[in-house]
Amino acid sequence: MIVIIASRHDAVASALLQRWKSHNVRLLTAEDLSTTGWRYFPHDVYSSTAVIGGQEVAAQEISGVLTRLSGVPQQELGHIIAADRAYVAVEMTAFLLAWLTSFSGPVLNRPTPTCLSGPGWRREQWTYAAARVGIPISPVERREYFGRHQAVKESAANIVTITVVGKRCIGEGHTTLAQQAQRLAATAGTNLLSVDFSSSKPGALFVSANPFPNLADDEVAHAILKYFQEERDYATPVCSQHALA
Repeated sequence: MIVIIASRHDAVASALLQRWKSHNVRLLTAEDLSTTGWRYFPHDVYSSTAVIGGQEVAAQEISGVLTRLSGVPQQELGHIIAADRAYVAVEMTAFLLAWLTSFSGPVLNRPTPTCLSGPGWRREQWTYAAARVGIPISPVERREYFGRHQAVKESAANIVTITVVGKRCIGEGHTTLAQQAQRLAATAGTNLLSVDFSSSKPGALFVSANPFPNLADDEVAHAILKYFQEERDYATPVCSQHALA
């Protein structure tokens, strides 16, 4: 069973459930986290029990987890009294952090103390990481509007996105960009990452990165499903780059 951790309002997650309905995929929401049936043993996670889609599931039945939340938002807790929602959201996030950290199966992405799906880095931190692994970078410009900071973004017409899924790369860019995206994903400790470049040519500048890529893209969704299937079957990951030379 593949588990998607997401908001119940997440249209992309709902679409993935339909796309993968023949592959035993279920959605885990904030409501599940407050449903009776959870049993968690930190040193024996496979003896634990989760509640997914309102039903109890033995942890050993879970073959992989796709996380679509950086943390549990208060807005998802309409079933909790208003005065307690902030506290409950923090506690649920902490529990998911522990549960996902203990889970030894494949997780996209592995949680960190600041984010349930990879590093919760700002654009400046991604830019710094890109520079450290040898990717040419563009300056990060921020403007202040009445005390609020806003990053100045590149024109969308110029952006080329390479998405890393395990050892695969999806995107219409030079092979060099795929290799750079993989290096950045490795240094960030992520197996799922979209990386934006200023063009499709070698020498293109790094613009930004996001551990929550566009899963509405058919190739990206297919690569994620293959990633879980290969991990389940103990197959050796194959580097299948779709980036154009």
